[in-house]
Amino acid sequence: MTWLDLQTALASRDYVASDDLAIALHLALSLGRPILLEGAAGVGKTEVARVLAAVQDTRLIRLQCYEGLDASQAIYEWNYQRQLLSIRAAGEAGHMGADVEQRIFSEDFLLERPLLAAIRQPTPPVLLIDEIDRADEEFEAYLLEVLSDYQVTIPELGTIKATTHPVVVLTANGTRDLSDALRRRCLYTYLEYPDRHTELAILNARVPQIEHRLAQQIIGFVQKLRAEELEKTPGIAEMLDFAAALMGLGVADLTADPKILQATLTTLLKTQSDQANITTEVAQRIAGKAA
Repeated sequence: MTWLDLQTALASRDYVASDDLAIALHLALSLGRPILLEGAAGVGKTEVARVLAAVQDTRLIRLQCYEGLDASQAIYEWNYQRQLLSIRAAGEAGHMGADVEQRIFSEDFLLERPLLAAIRQPTPPVLLIDEIDRADEEFEAYLLEVLSDYQVTIPELGTIKATTHPVVVLTANGTRDLSDALRRRCLYTYLEYPDRHTELAILNARVPQIEHRLAQQIIGFVQKLRAEELEKTPGIAEMLDFAAALMGLGVADLTADPKILQATLTTLLKTQSDQANITTEVAQRIAGKAA
């Protein structure tokens, strides 16, 4: 599959990928390298992994990162409740010692978490490590070790080597600086907010029944709104919610009813400050320029 074939396949799943992104994904697949997607929230980073899994006809395994994430949540842990019940049952039956210990620390009591599950799939999955910059540096270092060798060492079981190598997609929103070691191991693409032509193509792909004039107004409005001083800039998902809200209310022209337009801004503006700053007058000014 060439990068153009991949771009077409993504488009068939309603994901409009730029040439740069399609080439980067193609290289990641060809070279077997992780890809790091960085950019503001709402530009479609997570959706890349979801659509790529659909195109590859494989499983998507997601690890959502957060502060304090450790190996027990990311790789594996033991089913302690089952282990305790098994120990109790063995004791009541008069069985104790090494045999019981060997049994409770077996595969039957192992709980797979995303990283371990990803390397044990019969078909290579897409492993999405979402918002890696929210995890701490210690976990990032541990993650590098796992992804370098595609194996996990469990003291009670030994080393578990990968059945297959997953397609690894990491995303970051710029919450903190990532290490040079992580960046060196990944291909890299920065996702910007789409330009007018691309975002219009996204809207038409996701909402094919939308009228052309309204679609043009929506994209013009959202792109001009992003130029305002906002705490939370609306992303692609918010734009699609905005379009759905307008169509659901039967709006055919953004400038027709200021009250309805203002009410639908709840889909785009997600903080009290932003809603207070984008008054009816401001919204009408933006809508007039977008028309």
